[in-house]
Amino acid sequence: ILAQTGFHEKVSRLISKQNRKPVLKPNRPLTLRDAVANRKLKKGEATCVTEMSVLMACWKLNNFVDGLCSQEMESFYTCVDKAQSSMKNKSDQNILQGGRLPPKHATSLLKRYPNQTCEI
Repeated sequence: ILAQTGFHEKVSRLISKQNRKPVLKPNRPLTLRDAVANRKLKKGEATCVTEMSVLMACWKLNNFVDGLCSQEMESFYTCVDKAQSSMKNKSDQNILQGGRLPPKHATSLLKRYPNQTCEI
């Protein structure tokens, strides 16, 4: 009985005394939107850090002449290419495996199947 009276007190505080309508009014309509905020997913750990540091050390030793550090540049660029291809494959697998959808894919699906605004 005490729990019910506490509940009724809370409800009576939310209802205005004059009109018996709820005091709290939503500032937006209470429907789902047809788009998702375009937030970037978290980045993973940094890749190719050792190759980049070797390249920068070579540049510093050779007064930033690219021709003298061609081997280090080549190893850095191959590492970057491998990392980008692995990230692309990983993102494709996440979409197919049913993990979290990227915001672009979620928005495209929501636009394809929009929210009904009228009642049936």
